[in-house]
Amino acid sequence: MAFEAFRQRLGSIIGGFDAAQAHRRLRGFRASRAHVNTLIATSGDTITARARWLVRNNGYAANAVESFASNVVGDGIKPSSSIADADLKEELQTLWLAWTDDADAEGLTDFYGLQRRAAREVFLSGEVFIRIRTRRAEDGLTVPLQLQMLPSEMLPLDTNRELNGAGLIRQGIEFDDIGRRTAYHFLRRHPGDMTDPGLVGETVRVPASEVIHVLDPVEAGQLRGVSRFAAAIVKLFTLDLYDDAELERKKIAAMFAMFITSPAPETPLEPTEEDLEVEPGQVVRLDPGEDVSTPATPDSGGTYEPFQYRTLLQISAALGIPYGYLTGDTAKGNFSNTRISLLEFRRRISAWQHGVLVFQLCRAVWSRWLDVAVLSGAIDLPGYDSQRRQYQTCAWLPTKWDWVDPMKDASAEIVQIEAGLKSRTQAISERGYDAEQVDREIAAERKCERALGLDFRRPGSPAQGPGAAKGDEHADQRDTAGDDEAHDTNDKPDAKDEQ
Repeated sequence: MAFEAFRQRLGSIIGGFDAAQAHRRLRGFRASRAHVNTLIATSGDTITARARWLVRNNGYAANAVESFASNVVGDGIKPSSSIADADLKEELQTLWLAWTDDADAEGLTDFYGLQRRAAREVFLSGEVFIRIRTRRAEDGLTVPLQLQMLPSEMLPLDTNRELNGAGLIRQGIEFDDIGRRTAYHFLRRHPGDMTDPGLVGETVRVPASEVIHVLDPVEAGQLRGVSRFAAAIVKLFTLDLYDDAELERKKIAAMFAMFITSPAPETPLEPTEEDLEVEPGQVVRLDPGEDVSTPATPDSGGTYEPFQYRTLLQISAALGIPYGYLTGDTAKGNFSNTRISLLEFRRRISAWQHGVLVFQLCRAVWSRWLDVAVLSGAIDLPGYDSQRRQYQTCAWLPTKWDWVDPMKDASAEIVQIEAGLKSRTQAISERGYDAEQVDREIAAERKCERALGLDFRRPGSPAQGPGAAKGDEHADQRDTAGDDEAHDTNDKPDAKDEQ
């Protein structure tokens, strides 16, 4: 303490950064120098409990977490295998799609539902654990593999000790002598679930190869996650209290009643022991000589709406959720500023999708799933043991976001493709679909249309070819015939060559 005081005094003499001074304005600003792991160990459980309470009881908090999860995952972040063989790729994608229905060990959702739950948990508590459960062949799964989701409370923060020999356990995570994660020491039952008859505090060691730890660390060396609500909990809770007080004041102000004092009768009335209860619009007759005065309830006036708006803006910034998404209030935004806020929000979401959910969860699940699929005989991939990396290469395609004006965006995308600034494959991938699969579907539909004499393409569309803009319904047939003639002409040997 003496050294700290001396250093602050020395800093005030030297000057320099005003943010490091100890003058009047910053006298009460005492920032902790503890590492984030220490802060999480001492406060993480409380922050998570308060965040879960707010999501259960506060509409803004509930809306924020659902908005984040739905924008991150949408209908699902789906894989598109990079296998060159079209038939083999189609077989692999079909097997994956069938397995997604079996993915959840609890049987409550599919793999893409697990993605959404994982995004929700990471936003709410800062982390989530996915335990990989290998199943038996007789379980009847398309691929004998399932995923079990475990909340952050299942890995105790207070489990810290050195192990015999090399290694140690920090915040429930076991490390070897060079700092690699080797295992997780999970509780057998949730510490807050009183319906589970298991032993409280009993732990089980699970190898790290069987656990996917999804978190978004905010500082270097961070071991466990921290809730995104950490910076917003105080304002959310106090705003809720303020809002309740305003509602109660309005309720009291609406309790208008009229009191009448009568002259003293010849025979006084017997006093009553019942408390006087006033209802809205009630006329109350009082005993002689009694009078009641009620204080005027002050109105919130014009301060309520601006205060709410500014406070919710601060909460929105703390959570990283646009104001309109947090509150559902669309009256305060026009097209331009709404689009600006959405662009920023979607950049953040895109970075989170690929830097956290895809990198930590999706890639790990795809890799393990493909290994198990080949080993179980669910699919035959020739030379998989020597070409494992090539077979496991794939792109993960998030759900495309819809814009406020989709016509303008579609037109701009077409211009970019025609100008060579973007490929069709890229444009289709941004919409969350596999380009090869889309092309096969389009080709199959066009073949079916020609067989049935149908054409659903827009008149004048470049897809209809020359002559279509003039309403020539036989343009496609002439184009095909022209192509055949050109093909036949090219196949004929040149006269000079014959000679």
